[in-house]
Amino acid sequence: MLNARFRLFPSGRNGAGIGPSAGLRVALGLVVALALSGCTSKVRSPGAAVQVTPPVTAPAPSARIDTAPAPPVAGDTIQVAALLPLSGPNAALGRSLLDAAQLAVFELADERFTLVPRDTRGTAEGATAAARAAIDDGARLIVGPVFSTEVAAVAAVARPAGVTVLSLSNDVAAAAPGVFILGITPGAQVERVVEFARTRGLARYAAMVPNNGYGAAVEMAFLDAVHRVDGQVVAVERYEPGATDVSPIVRRLADYEARSAALKEQKRALEGRNDEISRQALRRLESVDTVGEVAFDAILLPDFGDRLLTMAPLLPYYDIDPARVRFLGTSLWDDPRVTREPALAGAWFAAPPPEAREAFAKRYRELYRREPPRLATIAYDAVAIAAVLGRTDGVPDFSPGTIANPVGFAGMDGVFRLRPDGSVERNLAVIEVRPNGFRTVSPASDRFTTPTQ
Repeated sequence: MLNARFRLFPSGRNGAGIGPSAGLRVALGLVVALALSGCTSKVRSPGAAVQVTPPVTAPAPSARIDTAPAPPVAGDTIQVAALLPLSGPNAALGRSLLDAAQLAVFELADERFTLVPRDTRGTAEGATAAARAAIDDGARLIVGPVFSTEVAAVAAVARPAGVTVLSLSNDVAAAAPGVFILGITPGAQVERVVEFARTRGLARYAAMVPNNGYGAAVEMAFLDAVHRVDGQVVAVERYEPGATDVSPIVRRLADYEARSAALKEQKRALEGRNDEISRQALRRLESVDTVGEVAFDAILLPDFGDRLLTMAPLLPYYDIDPARVRFLGTSLWDDPRVTREPALAGAWFAAPPPEAREAFAKRYRELYRREPPRLATIAYDAVAIAAVLGRTDGVPDFSPGTIANPVGFAGMDGVFRLRPDGSVERNLAVIEVRPNGFRTVSPASDRFTTPTQ
């Protein structure tokens, strides 16, 4: 286990590189542990705390991104490229991810380490050009890009050159030997929450998924997860992501018409009787719209934001009772608005353990005066891997075999490890939605107990 005191260094511009400055150090009183077998630290002990000016952020949206090659550097410099969308429609995200990447440099890198931002423009063509420029300029490792189409384009350039890629994508289809994905995959989240639900006695499952690539990946993971825990998939309904009204789909899922018809039949039968018990039963039925239970114990709702908050109250409206049916979700539910939706009270979702991210978010806010995007921890962890590997004696080993360390890493989203096939394995928590916030009901493990596959 390799422990490193956090340190801060000033930032640089795209193409010029971001590296450490011997004159600007601060001990933050916090230790990051990245589990790396066989690594020898060359980090000096931090000096006394000093006043530090917050790092310079990436250029403003209107600024031109300079993609000129980095200036010549000393032979022992360790150059790592960060391929991010620093212009185009996703420029704000790219700049925030660059800030997170810089934070990892400030806190973990030594004097040899240089992070060189490269603008992908958020396109496959831009990612190809950025990867070629980075490799031509001597990058020993590539961090990024973000989107799966970009990852495929970068892989086509990096793999023949023998340069490892730590992408920020969560698309398992983009993974390949030497091309790792670090994003939190939907399949892992679905598997975790379904496994937990099964331990609580829930055996029959339904799902509502968007009719797109994400929904298809979730559905496949859902079917596999329920099968593995010896559960039963009762129904899967798909809806168009742009649909403004999913009521017909919810009605069908709730078997609302049949249950409503059953209520009317019961009322007719009771209305023909004059005994007190029948009259009391009839009065009770006046307050409900259906009779009978739905055919499932739990329902997966893997959407987020406004769509989730529009969809969730429709379920109890059509008599899918949250007191009898457990609502399940993914880390996309990690949104304060979710706690304010009564229909979601008591629901469970799988997500990274919140403790590590909260500490990261606090440091990020203090430096940059804004909230980090969800992907910021992924960008930080990718650069952290590079920075810690770069602190080894001699030439750092960024080979796929070294990065696919079976022990794994303790990152800002908890423990994770990268597999030889490029995929990622994460230990996730299960979190319950409560009216006053979120509560962890099943913590994430802090280690891996099984060998990589």
